[in-house]
Amino acid sequence: MEINELTTRARKIRTAYHELEIKQDGRPWTTEQDALAFLTDAGLVGRLVMAQQGSWPAAQSEFSLDYKIAESIWWLSVLADANDIDMTAALENFLQSREQHLR
Repeated sequence: MEINELTTRARKIRTAYHELEIKQDGRPWTTEQDALAFLTDAGLVGRLVMAQQGSWPAAQSEFSLDYKIAESIWWLSVLADANDIDMTAALENFLQSREQHLR
């Protein structure tokens, strides 16, 4: 999947969730709430990795590690979009920066 497709699909899904939030809470989540949701999922990625490596008790989770990693990528796309960040350009700039740093 291309990053532009990820951005488009993530935006559509986030819009649908905003509609659910309006029905439930009377308003959509803010970008700050989205960031906190991402941090929660990123924390779950950490726990699932630890459990997989045997350094955290393996509890029954309704979500797998690959699901939570994908959800975290989705949240990052949502947050980038909400802050007018071009994911393709940002990722390219980051990778170039790291490659230059390691030469």
